[in-house]
Amino acid sequence: MSHPDNSAHGPMGHEFESFFPESGGVDYSDTETSIDETTYDEMRQLAARYPNGRSALLPMLHLLQSVDGRISPKGIEACAEVLGITTAQVAGVATFYTMYKRRPAGRHHVGVCTTALCAVMGGDYLLQQVEEKLGIHEGETTPDGEFSLERLECNAACDFAPVMMVNWEFMDNMTPEKADQLLDDLASGQEVHATRGATITSWREAERVLAGFPDGRADEGPTAGEASLLGLEIARSRGWKAPDIPPPVTADEPQDGAK
Repeated sequence: MSHPDNSAHGPMGHEFESFFPESGGVDYSDTETSIDETTYDEMRQLAARYPNGRSALLPMLHLLQSVDGRISPKGIEACAEVLGITTAQVAGVATFYTMYKRRPAGRHHVGVCTTALCAVMGGDYLLQQVEEKLGIHEGETTPDGEFSLERLECNAACDFAPVMMVNWEFMDNMTPEKADQLLDDLASGQEVHATRGATITSWREAERVLAGFPDGRADEGPTAGEASLLGLEIARSRGWKAPDIPPPVTADEPQDGAK
């Protein structure tokens, strides 16, 4: 794996470069797609789950990413067609949320949290280490399509800081050494288990689950860690419990301070 040259852009590279400024973020010049009639059928299934089919747009976009590896021009057209809305409305949603990718993501999508406590615990250094290991900057994909990299906002896992994610699965209490080993294991095809979650498969498979098509592995692996449960264990050991909830005040009863 090569090392990126950051000298021209400062220590964090060209993180604010716009790749497709003329298109609002979607690469309309890349018309390659794997969307077929099966995809359309599954999109209609998603729309049928909601009283208003338009509510299915978010999971539908995840489904399209599981097929095309990104939000493709054809995917935008397909959403608009199935939901009866405009392509501009679809593109507006697809370019608003960072989980929807404008360019092809890697087989493994790696995220590094650099917010608040993760930053204090070394998240920025961890991100730099991963950039150097993969030879790419955040927001980029390796030439072989194996890895893409993202700087993540808070993952609500401060008790396990600093955290990384692989295909949206948690990798807790990371260090540069752990990150190197994780990337080596993924690159060599070894089985990797999330700290709190399932065995790592691929980003596209994870996107299909987010779309609402379960893979049967929801109960695989622990869902909580020792740090998250520590307060509960202390409360149980000391016999603490939440106060009883007072009964609701009825309309006939005077409020406190009422005359």
